[in-house]
Amino acid sequence: MRAFTCPECANLLFFENSRCVVCGTGVGYNRDAGSMVRVEPSGRCSNALLAGCNWTSSDGALCGCCALTRTRPDDDDTEALTGFAAAENAKRRLLFQLDDLGLPVTTRAQDPEKGLAFDLLSSRDHPVTIGHADGVITIDVAEGHDSYREDLRARLDEPYRTLLGHFRHEIGHWYWNRLIDQEPAHDRFRQLFGDERQDYQQALEKHYATPTDTGWANDHVSHYAAAHPWEDWAETFAHLLHIRDTTQTAADLGLMIAGTSIAPHPATSVDAIPDEHNDDFVSLVSTWIPLSRALNQLNRSMGKDDLYPFALSPAAQEKLRFTNEVITGKRHHARRKHPSTHHPIQ
Repeated sequence: MRAFTCPECANLLFFENSRCVVCGTGVGYNRDAGSMVRVEPSGRCSNALLAGCNWTSSDGALCGCCALTRTRPDDDDTEALTGFAAAENAKRRLLFQLDDLGLPVTTRAQDPEKGLAFDLLSSRDHPVTIGHADGVITIDVAEGHDSYREDLRARLDEPYRTLLGHFRHEIGHWYWNRLIDQEPAHDRFRQLFGDERQDYQQALEKHYATPTDTGWANDHVSHYAAAHPWEDWAETFAHLLHIRDTTQTAADLGLMIAGTSIAPHPATSVDAIPDEHNDDFVSLVSTWIPLSRALNQLNRSMGKDDLYPFALSPAAQEKLRFTNEVITGKRHHARRKHPSTHHPIQ
């Protein structure tokens, strides 16, 4: 995520800002321009109050991000609406990154059967299962409440659980159909991740019956990734987005890590000079490892858990490399097709 500047006084702005704290100018994120612009109340998304949306939109309509939401909680479900606002905030970060990567975001209007849509649902009256099916991503907005999400994370024995992580994982399933299925990359995918044609439900049942300490870290980025090749891809996709986004943020803020050499392991990366758009995977990982190590230690200094509580095995890194190649290849293809457009695919 980049930092931005106020169009009036050049003060530092962040992605969620709707007003400059120095000069008071009303600002909003303009998706077409990829930047913060001056905005009057009439130029804001109609979800500005309900969901805290700070994106611009003409005539008070929904912005391009909020318009992707097909279903939201009822107006009288006040607790769910709080979670809905948190979910929309995470979705805006997701869409910014997808645009930044040049990945296609096909709407339901463009493809009524497989286009992207979000059902952000309340579990007040009935259970909600987070998942993806035929382009529709379902999120339980109760996950927007820290206490609920943390309780669930602990009960499931997960080291990491966030709303943004849910969005990145589920949209990974959507991109599998667009980037892998029926593509030349399919054969390579099966070599690395396994054959996705194995029975999905049986694989999940077996996974949930298996203890969490069965050596999954040798080949996967997370325990859940070991459930099925589709879940392995979605988890790997989400982790790559975590890595790229955090590295981009560090680069944009000028954050650098100067580590202390590890005498017995002179080849171990200890320095990190993040690059905003680092498509070279070897360089990306050699930056990420010392950066995440430093961020973990900073979190511990504040009495918090590790920011990135994962260790990337060589096999997991190879899957991340493949995913990075697929994503960056798609970006470069899009740029060749649309050389004069800042955001090639909306």
